[in-house]
Amino acid sequence: MLAWIAPLAVFGLVVFVHELGHFIAAKLFGVYAPRFSIGFGPALLKWRRRETEYKLAVFPLGGYVRMASRLDESSAFLEGGAEEQAELPADYDPDAMIPFGPKPIPPNRWFESKPLPARLVIMLAGVTMNLILGWAINVGLAKFYVDHLTTRVSEVPAGHPAAAAGFKAKDSILAVNGRPATSWDSVYGTISHSAGVPLRFEVLRDTQRLTLTATPAETTVTSPEGKQERIGRVGLIAGQVMTQAPFGEALKNGTIATGEMATFVFTALRGLVTRETKVSDLGGPIAIAQSSVQAAREGPSVLLYLIALISVNLAVFNLLPIPILDGGQIVVQVIESALGRPLSDRTREYIARAGLGFIVFLFLVVNYNDIRRLIVGP
Repeated sequence: MLAWIAPLAVFGLVVFVHELGHFIAAKLFGVYAPRFSIGFGPALLKWRRRETEYKLAVFPLGGYVRMASRLDESSAFLEGGAEEQAELPADYDPDAMIPFGPKPIPPNRWFESKPLPARLVIMLAGVTMNLILGWAINVGLAKFYVDHLTTRVSEVPAGHPAAAAGFKAKDSILAVNGRPATSWDSVYGTISHSAGVPLRFEVLRDTQRLTLTATPAETTVTSPEGKQERIGRVGLIAGQVMTQAPFGEALKNGTIATGEMATFVFTALRGLVTRETKVSDLGGPIAIAQSSVQAAREGPSVLLYLIALISVNLAVFNLLPIPILDGGQIVVQVIESALGRPLSDRTREYIARAGLGFIVFLFLVVNYNDIRRLIVGP
């Protein structure tokens, strides 16, 4: 169940916040937005409230807000919401605007009817909301943070070597293979480097000293960047000592952490250019899903960190001047404003095709990497 819930929570929250930003900004500036969708494809659930239909679709790897535009078909396509209406909708309303009724959309409610600053705010609202989400999580994690992990076991999940060896919650690890367990880092380091090698644990349970033997199972771990490595794990969750930082300090540290996260996209791009990072290292939706499950198993704080990391990186990636992405569309709006006229349909088509080609290529590459890792390993 966790394999489904964790990725949906990560993808769903990040996408929802992004599209909510676009939607709220569009509403504030009076742009007609007939559809707010989380996911693509057939609807699992949908309802209409006033002039907007809200939709939860089958494939949750994205979302869109459809806005009224003089380039309605191409704009809807770019947002993922193109649709052909062969017959009247079941909830056809004779008093509603297209597509729910016969009334035309007033020109002053088109996206293009708004001044350039308003259009830029609408386009930037999605990435702004993602940055706010990541920043808020980082501030919260900086406020209530794990001061350190202890060698006292807090949980022993069933189905792992530690449970089979007889470990129980509240056991204190004293030594591993005769070496004193001075910290959880020392215990974790020994376990992670001992896949397939039996380890002897000296444990204190209440007042009784026990010796338990467990063999770490080889496990593939996926980093948020999609890189994978094989380590040993026995299935022990360390105890945590939590502490609170002053709010000012949390604000500072959370902001610094968000700024550091925002540089990851540029670090990855620079690595690709300098060949320090291989294209085969890139991860896609499957890698993110694996990271989500892994993070959920390691605790709420790790899962929240992953959500913040993905949210901030989504914001930065969306600002790249690539057609279809928010950054590319912003560039087009600025160029049209400077020219004092819209670009020709053919020019827009070429731009859209170039952007779509890049996104499709990237999507195929990262999914190929993910599938290859599943089949042949990292």
